[in-house]
Amino acid sequence: MKLILLAASVAGLLLASPALAAGPSCPADYAAKARALVAEQVKDGRFTGTVLVAKDGVPLLREGFGAADREWDIPNAPDTKFRLGSLTKQFTATAILQLAEAGKLSVDDPVSKFYPDAPAAWSKITIKHLLSHTSGIPSYTALPEFFGKGLSKLPLKPVEIVKLTQDKPLEFEPGTKFAYDNTGYILLGVVIEKVSGQTYADYVSQHIFQPLGMKDTGYDVSGEILAKRASGYEPDKGVWRNADYLDMTLPYAAGSLYSTVDDLLIWNTALTDGKILTEASRKAAWTENLNHYGYGWNIGVQDGHERVSHSGGINGFATAMHRYPKDGLVTIVLSNFQAAQATPMANNLAGLCFGTYAPPKAIALSTTTLDKYVGSYALAPTFVLKVYREGDKLITQATGQGPVPIIATAPGEFTAVGPDAKLSFKQTGDAPATALVLHQGGRDMEAPRVAEKP
Repeated sequence: MKLILLAASVAGLLLASPALAAGPSCPADYAAKARALVAEQVKDGRFTGTVLVAKDGVPLLREGFGAADREWDIPNAPDTKFRLGSLTKQFTATAILQLAEAGKLSVDDPVSKFYPDAPAAWSKITIKHLLSHTSGIPSYTALPEFFGKGLSKLPLKPVEIVKLTQDKPLEFEPGTKFAYDNTGYILLGVVIEKVSGQTYADYVSQHIFQPLGMKDTGYDVSGEILAKRASGYEPDKGVWRNADYLDMTLPYAAGSLYSTVDDLLIWNTALTDGKILTEASRKAAWTENLNHYGYGWNIGVQDGHERVSHSGGINGFATAMHRYPKDGLVTIVLSNFQAAQATPMANNLAGLCFGTYAPPKAIALSTTTLDKYVGSYALAPTFVLKVYREGDKLITQATGQGPVPIIATAPGEFTAVGPDAKLSFKQTGDAPATALVLHQGGRDMEAPRVAEKP
């Protein structure tokens, strides 16, 4: 699945505080270790992009890796512009909160107040439900025809995007469950335009980017010439290719912004210093509702350190921004390779600072043994995890996602390279595995082997 957020977080509640004490210092050799962590993935063909890690506003690592344009062999750099995907949502949420501060709306207002075409089924849906992905409105990016039948290549106006799922039943009663929903953030863009009288692109530019001096951030328009814009790539049977075209009117307020690591550091500092929102608004944005999500941010704890974060995935790009406010630490990963594990890399870069990151210890298994695990395993009727071998390594690839190498730590036991996940295979004797168990996010999910599709 493209144009969606795929980020894991653990329970935790973070209250805003603009004047947090500095956390523990990172190790003296942090930059060398962090650079080596990223370079290893570049060497293995699993990452290209730009990384910035800053402690108390001072960059510890600020470097580009791989190519911004592989056809011209132009390198990535700190001023390379990347599509942000769902990192856009934190800016959309900020715009809504700014308008609330100005008394122009309330997060408790019904959506129908600003969107008169809202169906009767939406009568209980509020702006807060949209911000927190608890509205029950189906996400347009989950429609089979969106990517499967080329709809993603056609320009649409925001209201036309909303109407793709407007007549479909709600997935649940508003406010009772969490389901990541790009349609909800499209609606928030419609609200911003209705209330402000400006286009979404103009509003975020004039009220967020310009006041903060974020000169290299804006709304990505494919047809415009944009200096230092990275080209996006995706994997295809072991090689890279240019990412599928996506009309940038479609991600809109859910995912159409671009930026650089330097501008995102400016953004991080503004959030820390309270320059862009009041303390009450920041507290609202960083207080979890359901599924550890606030308003445009995931709320969690990593190794005992409070974290607010978000990730993004859009055709050709993978992004992550993880903030550890009480530690004064931020890790920013912008990649122009769709299969890059930006979120785990951001976590691991923080773990290096905290002293909690340790790479998995690999063991060697024969290709005969590895072939016992090769196959397709169904985690759900329409969600299959495929396992295949490349040389002496196993690769996994879930439905609609990029490939992820897994490292053997014991016979039948593997650790994913990048994601915080482990796999164990069930088998009898030397027979081929009959199932695998995915251990991720505190859950053990068994997936039986299924027949390969022709």
